Amino acid sequence: MTSMDNTPDSPAKTPVGYTTQGGNYWTLITPEIWKVLHAVLHKWACAQCETLMQAPVPAHVIDKGIPTNGLLAHVLIAHVLIAKYLDHLPLYRQEGIFGRAGLPIPQSTLAEWVGRMGVTLQPLVDALKVEMLTYPVLHADETPVAMLDPVAGKTHRAYLWSYSIGAFEPVKAVIYDFADSRAGKHAREFLGDWRGTLVCDDYSGYKALIADGITEAGCMAHARRKFFGLHANNQSQIAQQALVYIQKLYQVEREVAELAPDERQRIRQERAKPILDELHDWLTRHRLQVPNGSSTAKAIDCKPPAKSSVN
Repeated sequence: MTSMDNTPDSPAKTPVGYTTQGGNYWTLITPEIWKVLHAVLHKWACAQCETLMQAPVPAHVIDKGIPTNGLLAHVLIAHVLIAKYLDHLPLYRQEGIFGRAGLPIPQSTLAEWVGRMGVTLQPLVDALKVEMLTYPVLHADETPVAMLDPVAGKTHRAYLWSYSIGAFEPVKAVIYDFADSRAGKHAREFLGDWRGTLVCDDYSGYKALIADGITEAGCMAHARRKFFGLHANNQSQIAQQALVYIQKLYQVEREVAELAPDERQRIRQERAKPILDELHDWLTRHRLQVPNGSSTAKAIDCKPPAKSSVN
């Protein structure tokens, strides 16, 4: 923090007594600064045998390229990966940003870096997966992505299957598994022999896992999404009341988020379970009153499994 001194002189030009401190604060940003590092590798010659000697080049991920030597070079690759996957900045936009900074790096080169780092980091992903599959509760979801078919010259729908550990576990981890389809076999191949509780939506691709011994835990966020859309589009009173119930559940979750696991479970059993049971009974009654195939029926049918214990 930079301090600015603006001590005034009194009208009588005599020393001013200090009473208190005031002032303003400004937030400044320093634009990115790119530096080109020149690594000098000295060669030594023996005066007697005339043998040339040179220290070995440090190991690096990408040979003979811009991000070659040392930790600082790996920072450049990490910058590209974070911008692409965390900040959702496509490589063609990064190419333009680098170009404005006077660092012309073609999109094809950036893509090659990303591919090589994917191969290099695969052992880390494998180790993370082994750790993930030791937990009794996992979350799963899948989202479509456009994949280019070079032969056809157009894109088709592929999927990123995501798997994560619970929010309250000590390890915070999410693994994204790319697949060319939404077939349930991809989840089966990823989970293998794991037989815990899977938090997921009502997609049919998970049903084979449930039949094979995995315990299903419905995702309240997915169930809420149906009612939210129904209320936003049709002003449904049933959807509005369902959202009120779910909001009560969310309020309980906000209150127990920082508590110890045992205390969190106790409060959930005391306060959240009665709300869930009441919601289940209320939805069951209203389901009998709406026609099959209607938007309201589809929203109710998507509700998580109810009348079960809350952990």
